[in-house]
Amino acid sequence: MSITQILSIAGQLILSLSILVVLHECGHFFPAKWFKTRVEKFYLFFDPWFSLVKYKKGDTEYGLGWIPFGGYVKISGMVDESMDIEQLKQPPQPWEFRSKPAWQRLIIMIGGVVVNFILGFFIFAMILFTWGRTYYKNADIKYGIAVDSLGNSLGLRDGDKIIAVGGLAMEKFSSGFMVKQIVLQNANVIRVERNGQEQDLQIPGDLALKLTGKEYKNKEIFSFRYPQRIDAVKKGSIGEKSGLKVGDKVISINDNPNVFYAHEFANEIRKHSKENVSLKVLRGQDTLNLTAQLDSTSTLGVGLTNPDAFLTASKEKYSFFQALPEGVKEGTGFLSDQISAFGQMFKGKIKAQDNLGSIFSVATLFDPSWSWEKFWRITAMLSVILAFFNILPIPALDGGYVLFLLIEAITGKKFSDKFMEIVTTAGFLILITLMLLAIGLDINRFFR
Repeated sequence: MSITQILSIAGQLILSLSILVVLHECGHFFPAKWFKTRVEKFYLFFDPWFSLVKYKKGDTEYGLGWIPFGGYVKISGMVDESMDIEQLKQPPQPWEFRSKPAWQRLIIMIGGVVVNFILGFFIFAMILFTWGRTYYKNADIKYGIAVDSLGNSLGLRDGDKIIAVGGLAMEKFSSGFMVKQIVLQNANVIRVERNGQEQDLQIPGDLALKLTGKEYKNKEIFSFRYPQRIDAVKKGSIGEKSGLKVGDKVISINDNPNVFYAHEFANEIRKHSKENVSLKVLRGQDTLNLTAQLDSTSTLGVGLTNPDAFLTASKEKYSFFQALPEGVKEGTGFLSDQISAFGQMFKGKIKAQDNLGSIFSVATLFDPSWSWEKFWRITAMLSVILAFFNILPIPALDGGYVLFLLIEAITGKKFSDKFMEIVTTAGFLILITLMLLAIGLDINRFFR
C-alpha cells in the first residue's frame, strides 16, 4: 500500500471519528446547558499536558487536543474520564451535575447515545437519498454464478443459480446474503438450480467458522458469471504488443476453449506465468491467432467489459421522505446483525480472535481511493455501533451512568460520590484492558 493510500485511510478515519465524537459530545453538552449545568471543557481529541488550540467562552473552554482520536466534555460535579475528584470533596454546588434531579442527569447522560443512533439512521437515509440502491435481481443473473474454491467445496458449481439459503429465497443477488444466513441464522441447506433441475446442498457445520476466519473473511463464496470481452488495452502492455484490440473476444488460450466467461479468462491467464501463450481471438467475423509472452504478473494489461453490458442492474431511487424510514430500517437491520454476530461469538460459532479488533481494524474498512459513498456508509455503521456499545451498562460508559440513575430513580436513593468514583475507575480499567486486548488481536493477525 502506498503512502498516499495510507494517508487517505488515516484521513478518512480521523474525519469519521471526529464527526461522531463531536456530535456525541454535543448530545451531552446541550442538555447540560439547558439544565444550567456547568460544562468546563469541550474538546475534540485528547489534550494531556497541552492542547493545540483553545479558547474560553463563558464557563466553557473549547479546544483541540493533540491525540487525534476521541474527545470529551468535562461537566462539573461528575466523575468522568478526567478523574478529577478534587471538586467532589467540596460541598455540591447548584450548577454541578451531582446537584441536578435524577431525570435531568439521565437526559444529559443518554443524549450522546441518542444523537449517535439518530445520526447513524440519518446517514443511512441520506446515502439512499443521494445514491439510491443498485443491485441485481437474482432472476436477472442469467449466466448463473462463478464459484471460487470455497464455493466448490460446498458443492456449488459454475453456472448454478442460487434459489434459497436455509429456506429463505434469495431475491437480490448477493454472496453476503448466503454468508449472513449461514453465520447468523445457522442455515444448513442451499437450494440451487443446476441444468434446469433444483437440488439441495448440505452446508457443513463448521462453515461459519471458516467464513469468519482470517483466510476467508470478507471473501465472496461466489459472484455472478458474465461473458468476457476486451474493453480496454493499456498502452505498451503485453496485450497491445500481442495485437489485442478493444472489442476482441478471446475464444481460447493454448487451445483451451473454457475462457468464454470473464472469471474463466482471468483464471486461465494466471496459470501461465512467464510462458508464451497462444490466443485465438474473435474480432468481428474474423478469427485471429495471436501470441503473447507473459511475465511474472501473468497479466495481459487489458480491461474486460463491465458486467452491466451483459446483465440488467436494478436501481431504487428514494425521495427525502421515503429515505428516512428506509434509513432507520437499514440501521436497525445492521445493528441486529451485529448483535446476532456477538451471540454466535459467545456460542463459539465465530472465532473472537478473527473478528474483534481495535482502531486499526476499523481503519481497514475505508477505501484507499476515498469513496464518499463508502465513507458515509462506514461512518453510519460506526455511529450505530458507538451508540450500542455506549449504552451497555458498563461503569465509565454512558450506559453505566444510566443504570445507576435508573436505580436511583426507582429506589429514591442516590449513590455516593465515593461509590461512583470507585465503579468509574473499575470501568476504565475494564475498558483499557479490552482496548489492549483488541490491539493485541490486531497485532496477532498481522503476523499470522
